[in-house]
Amino acid sequence: MRRFSRRSHRAGIAPGTLKTPHPAPADPVRITITDYAADRDVHEREVQHVRDCLTPLPAGATRWINVDGVHDATQIEALGRHFGLHPLLLEDVVTVAQRSKVEAYGDVTYLVVRTLRINERSEQIESEQVSIVLTGDVLISFQERSGDVFDAVRERLRAGRRQIRAGGPPYLAYALIDAVVDHYFVLLERMGDQIERVEETLIERPTPQVLSSIHDLKRELIYLRKSVWPLREAINTMLRNEGLPFAGELHVYLRDLYDHTVHVIETIESYRDLNSGMLDIYLLSINNRMNEIMKTLTVIATLFMPLTFITGIYGMNFEHMPELHPRWAYPALWLVILSIAGLMLLHFRRRRWI
Repeated sequence: MRRFSRRSHRAGIAPGTLKTPHPAPADPVRITITDYAADRDVHEREVQHVRDCLTPLPAGATRWINVDGVHDATQIEALGRHFGLHPLLLEDVVTVAQRSKVEAYGDVTYLVVRTLRINERSEQIESEQVSIVLTGDVLISFQERSGDVFDAVRERLRAGRRQIRAGGPPYLAYALIDAVVDHYFVLLERMGDQIERVEETLIERPTPQVLSSIHDLKRELIYLRKSVWPLREAINTMLRNEGLPFAGELHVYLRDLYDHTVHVIETIESYRDLNSGMLDIYLLSINNRMNEIMKTLTVIATLFMPLTFITGIYGMNFEHMPELHPRWAYPALWLVILSIAGLMLLHFRRRRWI
């Protein structure tokens, strides 16, 4: 069963305190640096410590610092001190239960998006917080673990696409969010396939296992909606807030990204409607099946009512009963019983009760 994120363990802690998960993940923090510009090659490297990524940046270049793992507060505090990041911003980075949002801390812009994937073992949706910080010519992305959906963005940088090379941190932030939203469509396709399989099974065999699958899908869709819905508000803020570094030509791309996000949300809502419809179909199928069973039992009981009446009469222990002694009394009684049953069945069929 899915366990939803809870933040009650932070009660009473002073704002801006970096409280990392306990116990901390076994994997070490992985830091990769990508330096690029419109007129020079991409330079990628992996470093072990934050101090190794604080080297001077050539004029006109952009630096992308990607941090996989937010459980090492020392490394994150070192980055925060060097780039002058607000303590509340750093607190949000390590508190991985944030909703998608965009905030401004002076000249620093902070964004949160959530990547989604399906766990192949449990077939449940897993969500990961990705924090994006824009400060000057540097973009810093924080992820909970290694492995992401940004390979296509890296390939575009390596291929020398001028638009992303010359766009600086704001365009790179857009490209990263766009990659996340594109991956939502891949996830929705798999969810659609699951819904179709459950629907087919529901029509053929409405069993309690199908009901369990419907409830599992309902929980996953609620979780999916909860993860995606705030992103629309965040992108709308990026479009309308003039104090953020997303202006000019980038607005065209952000509007397209906003449309994609709305499309994702509408698809989720349609899947929720389908799931609710499947629950109604299941309940209706069970009711119809119960009605058929009750109709069959009612017909059988009705057939036996007059027959039980007749046999009850001749089961009484009276000595002088006129029909007991004739030779053909027993066959005649069976003939009467079968005739009554046959006439009743014929009447039921004419009335289309059976």
